[in-house]
Amino acid sequence: MELRSRLEDNLQVVSVLDNRIDAAVAIEFKDVMRASTDEGNDIVILDLSEVHFIDSSGLGAIVAAMKHMGKSRKLALAGLTPTVEKVFRLTRMDSVFSVFPTLDGALEQLKS
Repeated sequence: MELRSRLEDNLQVVSVLDNRIDAAVAIEFKDVMRASTDEGNDIVILDLSEVHFIDSSGLGAIVAAMKHMGKSRKLALAGLTPTVEKVFRLTRMDSVFSVFPTLDGALEQLKS
């Protein structure tokens, strides 16, 4: 599982470079995500634009990463592909996370 982390203004952007977050990589994703965000900024944007498949294990790993960040920090999601967006909508997890159609849109709205 490959993630890339960068800082932009007061935001941390973590991009998933793999096209799947499923049972085969969920634990590794969770561990790498935690390591990437352990001492990061208050707002983290998870860029999912390269992810074309997510299952319940992947969804659980994203939720676990959000919980690990604590209540004082925020995890936003950006760039959900149609299939991934459908999973978040059907599970109503789109009401738990701030979801932005694009990374640029998320950066613009969350920079303040």
